[in-house]
Amino acid sequence: MPNRNLALFDLDNTLLPFDSDHAWGEFCVHLGWTDGPKHRQTNDRFYADYKAGTLDLDAYLRFSLAPLVGRPPEVLANAHRDFMHQVVLPQIRPSALELVRKHQQAGDLCCIVTATNDFVTQPIAEAFGVPHLIAVQTERDALGRYTGGWHGVPSFREGKIIRTTQWLAAQKLDWSHFDQTWFYSDSINDQPLLEHVTHPVVVHPDPRLAELARERGWPVLELFP
Repeated sequence: MPNRNLALFDLDNTLLPFDSDHAWGEFCVHLGWTDGPKHRQTNDRFYADYKAGTLDLDAYLRFSLAPLVGRPPEVLANAHRDFMHQVVLPQIRPSALELVRKHQQAGDLCCIVTATNDFVTQPIAEAFGVPHLIAVQTERDALGRYTGGWHGVPSFREGKIIRTTQWLAAQKLDWSHFDQTWFYSDSINDQPLLEHVTHPVVVHPDPRLAELARERGWPVLELFP
């Protein structure tokens, strides 16, 4: 097997210094695709729930995917291109790119594992040069339009372990094939996957994860001083 080590990266507030899902919600307000004040208030409430570890994922996905429904693929592609240029790319830090490159240059198998949906995150993964992405899988109809639904296990909390295991199996691999496994994350929601790998690393951790890291002796990485 060419890769003896596995490096997994959370995306929002880990490789990125912000939350791309929340930022996309704000961008939808900017585009005029939503009821601005109401959408912003609900978006902020869900984000607070996520940070507190109390997010109702199904309710949030229904909310966050709604602006995609019924819009032609080319309209969505153009909007996301603007989102990348105006919001995402200016905030990608060299330190985050260097972390990914370090693992790639070591020959590690690298994958971004995020609870944000694949519409938002696929171009971001590409910007980091990471070909493997595990994200919430959005559902589309026969014309390629988003339905507002999703399929498969959402890559959230324990779902990140399930989806990563499925991804490895699709490549005829499993966890036992790797000598060392890393996972980088900022969020207490990622405790299950952090506990599953041999090298958990917390990045700008939220208060609950910071406390857990102190208890477990996990290293803390500051990518965005």
